Amino acid sequence: MEDFLRACHTTIKDSGAEELAGKMCMAHVSLLQRSNPDNAAHHLTIEHLFGVLLHTQDMRPLVALADQFGFDLVAREKPKAKPLMTALGLLSAECGDVGRLIFDATADNHISQHEKAQGDKAILEAIDALQVLRESLKAA
Repeated sequence: MEDFLRACHTTIKDSGAEELAGKMCMAHVSLLQRSNPDNAAHHLTIEHLFGVLLHTQDMRPLVALADQFGFDLVAREKPKAKPLMTALGLLSAECGDVGRLIFDATADNHISQHEKAQGDKAILEAIDALQVLRESLKAA
């Protein structure tokens, strides 16, 4: 918890507490006091944390929080939405490629390193197509 609280406070100080507090519609002294882990009365709410992340785009607090629970925070770029049926067709084609590759690779009861690499690449492409379908469904 200490690392997370320190990351929040450091992010606020590094990003310019006065300007950040103005964007969050609060006094900078209040923001600094609320985020200071050395202040016994500190009380940074989830809304404050959201404001800090939103206005600074500094994810150190989230990285520290994720690390506390044994996770890694990895940024990803959301794919652009496509027409829903186009995205569905792309997913179907990619899944078909995965199926064909795995089926062909197991025909001789041995999967070579090259076949594993091809299969892994095809699976990643299918995952990407699934993400496109997800964004396309949200946009529909």
